[in-house]
Order: sequence, then structure tokens, then C-alpha cells
Amino acid sequence: MTGEDRLTTDVLRLFDTKAQDVVPVGPTAGEEREATLYVCGITPYDATHMGHAFTYLTFDLVNRVWRDMGISVKYAQNITDVDDPLLERAALTGQDWEELAAGEIALFGSDMEALRIIPPDFYLSVSESMPTILDYLDDLRDKDQIYQIDDEYADWYFSFESIPGFGEESHLSTTDMIPVFADHGGDPDRPGKHHPLDALVWRQARPGEPAWESDLGRGRPGWHIECAAIACSTLGTDIDIQGGGADLVFPHHEMCAIQAEAVTGRPFAKAYVHSAMVGLDGDKMSKSKGNLVKVSQLVRSGADPMAVRLALLTHHYRADWEWTPQTLADAQQRLDLWKRAANGSTSVDFSPAARKVRTHMRNNLHADKALSIIDRWAYESLDATGDHVGARDQMARTADLMLGVAVA
Repeated sequence: MTGEDRLTTDVLRLFDTKAQDVVPVGPTAGEEREATLYVCGITPYDATHMGHAFTYLTFDLVNRVWRDMGISVKYAQNITDVDDPLLERAALTGQDWEELAAGEIALFGSDMEALRIIPPDFYLSVSESMPTILDYLDDLRDKDQIYQIDDEYADWYFSFESIPGFGEESHLSTTDMIPVFADHGGDPDRPGKHHPLDALVWRQARPGEPAWESDLGRGRPGWHIECAAIACSTLGTDIDIQGGGADLVFPHHEMCAIQAEAVTGRPFAKAYVHSAMVGLDGDKMSKSKGNLVKVSQLVRSGADPMAVRLALLTHHYRADWEWTPQTLADAQQRLDLWKRAANGSTSVDFSPAARKVRTHMRNNLHADKALSIIDRWAYESLDATGDHVGARDQMARTADLMLGVAVA
């Protein structure tokens, strides 16, 4: 066996945004403890686009690699079903916000099922997690970590300055943070705040908005505190990975972590892992800009969901890329190749390829390299004169278990 064929690591290695390096993440193979994964979920006011799909596929691969290593995985995801974009869309369309959320959550679920994304163990909305969130807010108030401003709407804010480590994830100075905070839903210029970067944790009820009773007044939670509470209540402290798209590094993930740490007194996560951005026509794909390619639309138009998944797998999770029609066409050609080889009558030994696939996936989740390994096996198998015992079945199992692609 050559060095290239051997599995070179018994632990998953990923790029940690905080460490700015590729580091071991989670248990080693054979270690008797669970791996824990928290990924920020959707705000359900529009359908799943390729940017969403790329993020959730990235962490589906993390889940699959750990499982393939024999590691038990506990995976939690939230649903931000109480937030400004959802309420604004509901008001614009005249739809009840709960009906809008329920419809989009169902559509997201069907998109994930089509792409064969393994569902999380915990999938909790803000509206159903309110008691947990309120407990967190009570704890923060008892520790004097939140304060109320003197205003017509006396909202509550988290004071970040007393918690060490703020900025270590995003590597931004507080000066650089302020404009980013403003661009991502923050309110640095609001009068009465102790510091421009203090984040809203409880918004007092406004006319026409959903609200819940609490010791802080009738209202609803801020964005960051909901993730902190849901993550820690489901997975505990010292979560192996907090994950999401790169656009969440700051302010959301930085502030989510610091608010959780204020309650628990422990680091929120051991690693912070982020997927790159997907673009369209030279700009980041996003709901707010409307430049979207949606999973449901592609599937309705006749695209094979496995070709869509392969199109996403072609790109390393750390590299920004742009969606084009050719991306899907190339993926369909690859899927056809794999199916011909997996369902043919000739093959070569797949065991060396399987080891290489696993090595690439464990070493910073290089699905892009794993695809090329299977491509090479497929071409060699189609040109072979014999059929290696079990090779085609092994290829299909590996494509399924490691990459989530069904070829049978």
C-alpha cells in the first residue's frame, strides 16, 4: 500500500475561523464520545437558494465523515421564525407571519430531503424555544450583563465589554466592527446604548408585531441570543463546531458565542467553521438582493437532485464560487458517468479509491478531490475487461455514505 492509499488521519480536520488554520475537530475515530454540531438555520421567508444549499451540504459532509468514522453525532439547528425579514415579508404580502414561516419551513425541508441532507437531531424554532431563551435572559440579567435603555421602547441590550475574547473569532477591531454591525441588522447609533456594539437581546412589543410575556416586558428576542440559548440547551457547553455561512462570522457568530459564554462561563465552541459564498452574475446570491437560483425551481424544471448535489460538491467549502447553467450541466455529465460505471458489467478494484476518498474528506473536507478520484475509477472501470468482485457495490456505498450521492 502506498502513502497515497493509506488513511492519513483518524480525525476530521477543518479550517477554524478563530484559529485561522486547519485543526483537528471533534473526536478521533474510536473515541467514545459524541461529536456536537450546531449550524444556524434559515429565516423562513423565501425558498432555499444555492448559497443555503452549499452551507447545509458542507455540514452534511461533516456529519457524514464523523459517522463514517464510527462517531455518534448530535446535531442541532435553529429556525429564526421571529425576525424582521420574515415579519416584513408577511406585511408586504398580507400573509400571516406564522403561515408564511410554516410554508417556507416545509419547502426548505423538502429541498433538503431532495438533496439527501441528513436532518438534524434537534430542529427548533424561536417561537417554540421561548422558555429556554427567557431563562437565558434571566441569567444574563442576574449577572448584570444586560441593561435597559431609556426610550419610548425600553429595549434590552447585552453589554459585551466585560466578556474577554470578543473579536477573536472575526479578527476585527471594534472600530472595524461598527460598520459591519450596521450593515447586518445592528444599531450602533441608537441613543442610550452603552457602546455602539452592544447587541439587542429583547425588543419590547411594537404594534402589530408578535410578542411574548417576560420579566423584561412583553416583546421578542434578538437574533443572537436565540441561537446561544438553543445551541447550549440542546448540545451543552464546549460544542465541537459552530457552523454556518461566512457571512455569519460577524456579527452573528461572534455575538452568539459571547452571549453564551456570559451565561455558561465556558467557551461556546471548540471550532468555528464557515462555508464560502455562492455568487450569481458577479454578486453574492442572497434573498435581500433577489439574485437567486432556488433548489425547488431547479427540481421542478427537471434537474436531477443528485446532479444539483454534485454541482455543489464540485467546490471546496472554503472557496467562493459562482453558479452558472454550465455548473449543473457538468454535474449531470458526472452523475451519468458514475451511474454507468456503478451499474455496468466491468470494473477495477475500488478499495484504493475508497481510501483516497476518505483521506480527502477527513483532510479539510475536500469533496472536490474525492469526486476526481471516483471519476478516475469510473473511466478505468468502463474500459476494463473484467469485473472486480464487489467493486461497483463498494463504489455506490462510498458515494452514498461519504458524499450523499445515490447512483444505484
